[in-house]
Amino acid sequence: MTLIDFILNIAGLLLWLNWRAAELPVTAKPGTSLLSTLRPLKPPRPSYYYLAGVPVLLAVRALFYWQAGPRVHWSPHIFLGPTLLSFRSDLLGRMFLFSVLSFGVTLGIFYCWLLLLSWINRQVPNADPVQRLARLWLGRLERLPDAIKLLLPLVVSVPGWYLLHLLLVRLNMVPGNTPGRLLAQGAIIGLSAYLTVKFLVVVLLVLYLVNSYVYLGEFALWNFVNATAGQFLRLLRWVPLRAGKIDLAPDRKSTRLNSSHLGI
Repeated sequence: MTLIDFILNIAGLLLWLNWRAAELPVTAKPGTSLLSTLRPLKPPRPSYYYLAGVPVLLAVRALFYWQAGPRVHWSPHIFLGPTLLSFRSDLLGRMFLFSVLSFGVTLGIFYCWLLLLSWINRQVPNADPVQRLARLWLGRLERLPDAIKLLLPLVVSVPGWYLLHLLLVRLNMVPGNTPGRLLAQGAIIGLSAYLTVKFLVVVLLVLYLVNSYVYLGEFALWNFVNATAGQFLRLLRWVPLRAGKIDLAPDRKSTRLNSSHLGI
C-alpha cells in the first residue's frame, strides 16, 4: 500500500506539471514554415483537465485506502522531519486528510528541488530547454532573489506546521503544544526538507559520472546534467575529486551551456 501511495503521488505530480506545462507558450521549431509561426500547430489543450484531475485522484484514492487499508491492516504515516503523523485507515475523514497531506509533501519536496536548481543554475541561460522548463514550473517564484529562494522552504514550513497542528489537535491526532515549541518544530521540519535534496544531488552526480565515460549522445538532458553537476562539484572543490582513473573535477567539462552545445 505504501508503494501504491508513492506511485499515485507521482501520478498526481505529473498531472500538476502537465497543468503547468499546458500554460507554457509553444514556439515554432527552426525550419518550419512562416505560416506555422502565425497560428498554433494544434488546438489549445484544456489545461483545467489536468488540474481537475488532481483533486479527483486524491479523493478516489482516499476512498480506496478507506476500503482496502483495514483489510490489509495498513496504518499510513507521514514523516515530517522528527514528527511522525499516523492515520487510521478505517476512518474516511482521516484517509482524505492523509491523501491531501501525502501529496502536499511530495509537491513540496519537488518544488524545493526546483528552487535549488533555480539557485545553482542561475547562470545557465534560458536556451537550455530543461532549465527553462524548471523555471517555468516555478512561475513567479523564479523571480525571487536567491537568498529568499534558499530560505523559502523554511519560511513556508513554520507557519504551515503551526496551522496544521491546530487542525490535528482538533482531530485528537496530536497533543497540544506551546507556540514556542510549535515554531521550533516547524523550523526543524523546514530544515529537514533541505535533506531531501541529497537524492537529487546523488542522481545528478551519478548521471554526470556515467556521461563522463560513456557517450550517450547529444541531448539537452545531458547538457543540463553536466551543467548542474558541475555547479555542485564547484561547491565541493575543497574535496579531493580525483582518485586513480576516476575524475569528478568540474573542470573536465564545461559547466556553462553555450550556443554550440544547444545547436543554435
